Amino acid sequence: MWFFGLQRRGFAPSSARRHPRVNTAQKQILKTWIAAGLWLFLIAGESTDLASTYNTSRVLYPILHFLMGLDPIRFLTWHFYIRKLGHFAGYFMLSLLLFRAWRATLRGVSLSRWSIQWAGIAFFMAALVASLDEWHQTYLPSRTGALHDVLLDSFAALIAQIVIFLWLSSRRRPPSVIETEMRSQSG
Repeated sequence: MWFFGLQRRGFAPSSARRHPRVNTAQKQILKTWIAAGLWLFLIAGESTDLASTYNTSRVLYPILHFLMGLDPIRFLTWHFYIRKLGHFAGYFMLSLLLFRAWRATLRGVSLSRWSIQWAGIAFFMAALVASLDEWHQTYLPSRTGALHDVLLDSFAALIAQIVIFLWLSSRRRPPSVIETEMRSQSG
């Protein structure tokens, strides 16, 4: 008797319901969301004081000075572009990972490899994260939130979706079972 007989009435989980099996499709969906979630945590970590201009210059300047002999004045330009490249790469990857996650989650009956729905949700989520990231930075004394960074991050997310579309549309899709059957019946 489990908690006043609730098990007999169907309210308590049986041993089979306590340990549900996860099928392959569910595992794939979970993996894609874990990857996107981990990338979001990375972006959130970079939004803190740890990735401020002062802290990144303390790491990058000695490396670039050693490798390229950069003086402090030239380093300022390099540092600016390296940081912006980091913005672009980070949100490009976030958009790509979100596309994968939404494609796995919302696949439904669609057999297509690309959907405007998956791409749109991924783009707008990445743009939302960029906006929230910059808003958060306005509250940190060592950081500055900037609209041009939101635009750069959103542009990176858009470019990622264009690259995904071009890449998936250029790859030859293997024929589906229905297409194969239709060819065999018509021939």
